[in-house]
Amino acid sequence: MTRKILLTMLMLSVAAWFVSLPDAAADEAASAHIAQVDADTFDWAGQDNSYWRSVLTPLQFSVCREAGTERPWTGVHNANKKPGQFLCSSCGLVLFQSADKFDSGTGWPSFTQPASQTAVARHVDASLGMVRTEVVCGRCNAHLGHVFDDGPAPTGKRYCINSVCLLHKPAQ
Repeated sequence: MTRKILLTMLMLSVAAWFVSLPDAAADEAASAHIAQVDADTFDWAGQDNSYWRSVLTPLQFSVCREAGTERPWTGVHNANKKPGQFLCSSCGLVLFQSADKFDSGTGWPSFTQPASQTAVARHVDASLGMVRTEVVCGRCNAHLGHVFDDGPAPTGKRYCINSVCLLHKPAQ
């Protein structure tokens, strides 16, 4: 009986790992710190890790501040097709428009272009034995993901972004 219980617990743990989608309320909780300051004048880029640890969830901190990656297919915004804008979950800057979002089949939200020229910055990322282009927030330097040259027209770009780095602001 013990073996059967252990196998059942293991199967449930693995299943939970694959389907652990944050609920829609996660955006509200993740953005509470943004509402407490004047987002347009606050010195986002000047904050140290102690500040970020105090306002971000552990997963947000790992991805946004330590250039980690969330598991594919687990992010709340991967399947989000609602009209609106996608903001940086660290500072609230508008990063992408929902009209530029597409299903890349990768398990992460993908966009053809940023919302503006200054919304994101790009850096060479030579980690993990390959050369890629890292994408960071243009205001707070949060790691967002990477951009690749295999996207659809008109840009041919695929901005592959970690869902935990995004907040969705519905169209009005």
